[in-house]
Amino acid sequence: MSRITIRDVAEKAGVSRQTVSRAINNQSGIDVNTRAHVLAVAREMGYAPSRLARGLKTNRTRTIGLVVPDIANPFFAEIARGASEVAHEREYGVLLCNTDERADRELEVLAMLSANPVDGLVMVSSRLSEETLAENLERWKPVVLVNRQYLADPEVVSVIVDDEQGAFEAVRHLLDRGHHAIGFLGGTPGSHSGRARLVGFQRALRAFGISDRPEWHKPCAPTVAGGRVAAQELLSAVEVTAILAYNDLVAVGVLQACAAMGLRVPSDTAVMGWDDIDYAAFVSPALTTMRMPKYMMGKVAMSLLLDSIATPEAISQPVHLRAELVVRSST
Repeated sequence: MSRITIRDVAEKAGVSRQTVSRAINNQSGIDVNTRAHVLAVAREMGYAPSRLARGLKTNRTRTIGLVVPDIANPFFAEIARGASEVAHEREYGVLLCNTDERADRELEVLAMLSANPVDGLVMVSSRLSEETLAENLERWKPVVLVNRQYLADPEVVSVIVDDEQGAFEAVRHLLDRGHHAIGFLGGTPGSHSGRARLVGFQRALRAFGISDRPEWHKPCAPTVAGGRVAAQELLSAVEVTAILAYNDLVAVGVLQACAAMGLRVPSDTAVMGWDDIDYAAFVSPALTTMRMPKYMMGKVAMSLLLDSIATPEAISQPVHLRAELVVRSST
């Protein structure tokens, strides 16, 4: 079946192609009744404006690049869902790019997006170094960062959660439960969130008069397997009665390690996750976790980006959100 064109709509509506163009693009110079008639005919015929044709006229593609580290991780999938929902509501397409938690793949994705122009970019939890990020952001305006702050350029807007304060509250919860030897599995060394949470972890220990021991914290891959391996190594090397995990996937790995080592959760070892993905409530025991506003992070980021495209001269401020303690059986 051939594509319905403006010419087809114009012929059926009995008007000129220019009138059809004005009607569908909501331009002036057309009678209200004529506009309604043209739009009704267009809907009846199933006419859809070509995004490419619009782009040639407006120098915009009405497509946004959305870059995430791991689309299989429910945390990033929920952010992508929120961002895509806003884009759909405002008639933008989304080009979703996955980087597999690799900085080199992230650079490849950015190069690909340069060759396939998009109107803006949402980057989630970028793994690039500050210097490399700066070099690449010069080519991207507008851009919104999620879960990563970039202070060198006020035009680069961030949507961030206070990881340090969230970690402080998580450790305080464990301390309130009587734990004074707490392990921390902090994600990959390149994770900015992991580093901020380590700061909050250490600040909470100091606030309660507990000396931090470096052997209590350990990096790990942000996956179930990564959590399982890191927890086995940690629990074999030091005596801790609780573990704060980088995310809920890592926490599930900790549960597996405890089961393999004959440790009961939470009586022998309390386990706490981060993100509050759906799995957190379904595993046994159900995970205590820090709930991240995942869907809202995506919605806010895409809204900020599209607002910036619509009004380039406007300067947005960073948006700060909070993690929320959700207490379940694992602590």
